[in-house]
Amino acid sequence: MKNILFVSILLFPFLSRAQDSCKLKRETDPFTHQTKVSTGFVPFTANGVQVSISVDATPTDIDFFIWLTADPKCFDDQSSIQINYDGDRLKTNFKNSGSMNCEGAFHFTFRNTEGTPTNLQRLTDKKISSMKLTNGKITTDIVFNDEQKKKLMLMAGCVVREAKTLIKK
Repeated sequence: MKNILFVSILLFPFLSRAQDSCKLKRETDPFTHQTKVSTGFVPFTANGVQVSISVDATPTDIDFFIWLTADPKCFDDQSSIQINYDGDRLKTNFKNSGSMNCEGAFHFTFRNTEGTPTNLQRLTDKKISSMKLTNGKITTDIVFNDEQKKKLMLMAGCVVREAKTLIKK
């Protein structure tokens, strides 16, 4: 019993730091009065591609927003993203759920429900090794390093956990 208490005391600083690492912005929409939580845009430079990624949640949706900042591309409703996971052959594909634009903005969304869809759970449990954005014949590859993989997984996990608290019962 003493050993368990001793180990718990030693681990407490690490556990409290892990909980502290979720820095989410919380705001209320002035028109709908719905609460929104967001990571805000987090900049990444992955294999020379400058990209900012934001994960947002409302009571109804969880939105992954990928924005190519330095070299914008055009995306429409036929554009897609292929997500590859670290140490896994499994790939996940999503269609752009945002509007047509040539500013490099790409969205894919999930419904915010009590149960977490498998593809969304995968984004929180597995490290994303790369993303391949495609519009017609134009493809942009984004390959993340180990630190960026951890950051992406943490961002997704924090928002998905907090999103459950926004659901109105």
